[in-house]
Amino acid sequence: METHIMIPRKRESPSPMEITKRTRFGQRVFTFGKGRSEGNKEMKSLLGGKGANLAEMASIGLSVPPGLTISTEACQQYQQNDKNLPENLWNEIIEGLQSVEKDIGSSLGDSSKPLLLSVRSGAAISMPGMMDTVLNLGLNDEVVVGLAAKSGERFAYDSYRRFLDMFGDVVMGIPHAAFEEKLEKVKEVKGAKQDTDLTASDLKELVEQYKRVYVEVKGEEFPSDPMKQLELAVRAVFDSWECPRAIKYRAINKITGLKGTAVNIQTMVFGNMGNTSGTGVLFTRNPSTGENKLYGEFLVNAQGEDVVAGIRTPEDLDTMKNVMPEAYKELVENCEILEQHYKDMMDIEFTVQENRLWMLQCRVGKRTGKGAVKIAVDMVNEGLVDIRSAIKMVEPQHLDQLLHPQFENPSAYKSKVIASGLPASPGAAVGQVVFSTEDAEEWRAQGKKVILVRTETSPEDVGGMHAAAGILTARGGMTSHAAVVARGWGKCCVSGCSNIRVNDSAKVVVIGNIEIKEGEWLSLNGSTGEVIVGKQPLAPPSISGDLEKFMSWADEIRNLKVMANADTPADALTARKHGAQGIGLCRTEHMFFASDERIKGMRKMIMAATLEQRKAALDLLLPYQKSDFEGIFRAMDGFPVTIRLLDPPLHEFLPEGNTNEIVSELAKEVGMTEDEVLSRIEKMSEVNPMLGFRGCRLGISYPELTEMQARAIFQAAVNVNSEGVQVFPEIMVPLVGTPQEFGHQVHLIRSVAKKVFAETSSSVNFKVGTMIEIPRACLIADEIAEEAEFFSFGTNDLTQMTFGYSRDDASKFLPIYLDHGILQNDPFEVLDQKGVGQLVKLATEKGRSARPSLKVGICGEHGGEPKSIAFFAEAGLDYVSCSPFRVPIARLAAAQVAL
Repeated sequence: METHIMIPRKRESPSPMEITKRTRFGQRVFTFGKGRSEGNKEMKSLLGGKGANLAEMASIGLSVPPGLTISTEACQQYQQNDKNLPENLWNEIIEGLQSVEKDIGSSLGDSSKPLLLSVRSGAAISMPGMMDTVLNLGLNDEVVVGLAAKSGERFAYDSYRRFLDMFGDVVMGIPHAAFEEKLEKVKEVKGAKQDTDLTASDLKELVEQYKRVYVEVKGEEFPSDPMKQLELAVRAVFDSWECPRAIKYRAINKITGLKGTAVNIQTMVFGNMGNTSGTGVLFTRNPSTGENKLYGEFLVNAQGEDVVAGIRTPEDLDTMKNVMPEAYKELVENCEILEQHYKDMMDIEFTVQENRLWMLQCRVGKRTGKGAVKIAVDMVNEGLVDIRSAIKMVEPQHLDQLLHPQFENPSAYKSKVIASGLPASPGAAVGQVVFSTEDAEEWRAQGKKVILVRTETSPEDVGGMHAAAGILTARGGMTSHAAVVARGWGKCCVSGCSNIRVNDSAKVVVIGNIEIKEGEWLSLNGSTGEVIVGKQPLAPPSISGDLEKFMSWADEIRNLKVMANADTPADALTARKHGAQGIGLCRTEHMFFASDERIKGMRKMIMAATLEQRKAALDLLLPYQKSDFEGIFRAMDGFPVTIRLLDPPLHEFLPEGNTNEIVSELAKEVGMTEDEVLSRIEKMSEVNPMLGFRGCRLGISYPELTEMQARAIFQAAVNVNSEGVQVFPEIMVPLVGTPQEFGHQVHLIRSVAKKVFAETSSSVNFKVGTMIEIPRACLIADEIAEEAEFFSFGTNDLTQMTFGYSRDDASKFLPIYLDHGILQNDPFEVLDQKGVGQLVKLATEKGRSARPSLKVGICGEHGGEPKSIAFFAEAGLDYVSCSPFRVPIARLAAAQVAL
């Protein structure tokens, strides 16, 4: 604490000079109360989401406890000022506080008319549980007496002990467990099961014990001056912006460019004033399913933190309807007002104090993929939003969740259900049990699927929650930290599973008479809340109903075509089912791994010492290739199919193992002596295979290879075309760096086409183009486009060659680069727009300058990544191609770009 500059705690109005300074710094403190506010919902970057929405709710006349918001810019100035409050900010806070005090006729620190405050954080983007909150600020030994006289002793001392605990934990860095230990001991001595069973005198005793904790742990007294409490609390919220869990949450969710967190200082309202009071959290629609019905939880005689932190397992909203019907009726009306005003599903925190409803917070609610699609479709049907607005309401990653697996047959495992909790986040998860966030991250890094089992989760667990396939908690409701974070990530979560006992130190979870140890398999059904012993089979998801309707809207709006990377007829059917408009990349090499006969034929071709031997081996491979192409053409009837000629280095087709084993195996397979095989392998050995003998270099060195593949394509196309299937083959030459390489391969392909069409007395339309994946090809794209009818950017290799990173080795240093901020994103996941992106733009412009009709697309991993898709659309590409399961994501991202 020694480093803190002491802030003058004077209560006088600011002087003219101070007002001049405030004007110079810009407004940093904004007040709000019923019917008036200095901010609005559009000011999220300055007031944070919470502050902007409080201002909005106040201005539309809802009952919001008066308060003030300190801006995110003030937080930024605090961080830049070596964690000292910026010049004159304290005086601005005092001025705002005086306005609030005047509004409600109470004062901070005045025992006769006590004003108590809540101090909460709130960034521009919602980060559930990431920042710290303090309630009941302003209490001390004098003020608590005044509060007791006004509202009853038990309530006053219950509020005081909660404040001592929360302030100690959040502001002073005293572990919550130090207070919890004292509470449990008092409950044990007094024979109290619940906190609510403690009497006023028990709570007085607890307050004294809590104050002693400050001295024991920190070596200093609890700060009793309310103004000092407020100053320390504001600092704590600003500091929480840079705490490890907040940094980790922002990193996981790729949240960048924010100034900091705002501070919301608000008049306290109390849900713990007896049985006519309570607190709750609700969503205006079910965030898991999207059902148009209030979905939330309520606790009688409790404060907000009890619900949100999952400290007590709450009851559903019907409890409130029964015990506080008037407040419930007003709440329902407020929900309708907010949905009409925001035109979205809202997440609301509220408190009832002695039958009077107060709205504490509202924000657009986080939801699952299933919920997002249903809410968007329903709101269009209800006339609340138009189709264009509905398209913006679903995030591409929401569709990713919908495309996650479910259980194959939920009725088959019923005998293995060992517990049931709350269905907090839908979907299915199967994994090995772990009990700590560190183990979850470590096991995930080893490629294992894990289920994180905790008594309750806290923001410190975000790393483990992100690493886990599913989350199971013993405590906490549908709006607890675990539930909200899991839903945001589309993670399966079962919370509030009260019949499990978690023993972290022994690394076991006990369910009834069953003991499950670390590493044992568990399955979770986040849609029903079931906990199932063992490893249950999962089934792939499918598109239907609301999602089909929603995707049809997206397709009407987007301009960019979406194709799929598919190598087999089965993949092609999956792609078509997910809405692909063709195949943007068929990797022919993958076909050779489909059976032993195929791979042996390929190895014979590789080992061939003469042209005759090589042609004989290729003759064996041709029927396999032709049959696969026929299957793909049938699956894609009416759509183009882009087939890439053989690309990888030949050594990839050789068996794995030590050299002696490989030589022995190949000698038997291909009928050569071991010495001949060894000599051939030595000739094929490469120092850097990614930049070696692959792509068009193979086809130029072994033209018979290109001829065989072209023949298989054209024969398949003619055969299938004769069945009445519409076929549009597009043959893609890989790894071209000069127009001469491309010209060589085009000549071969066209001459094979002429022969096949003559032999069959039939023909099909086809295109020949190239994969642009070498930086040089981008620079001379106009020359290549003189013969190429299409370009497809292979952004994986283009990224490797532009950065000079080997994708296989980059994992050794990329995490360090991301941690240090050297790179903002992994360039193999999110397109590097400043480097690789500029090459894409340049090549597109140059290519079209030579051939205006040039078709341009992209078939790297980036084809399914929303930010990259937005860039490709703006760069004027015709299509993106991605894995079959990412096709719906790309379709939505393309529609959102068009808006």
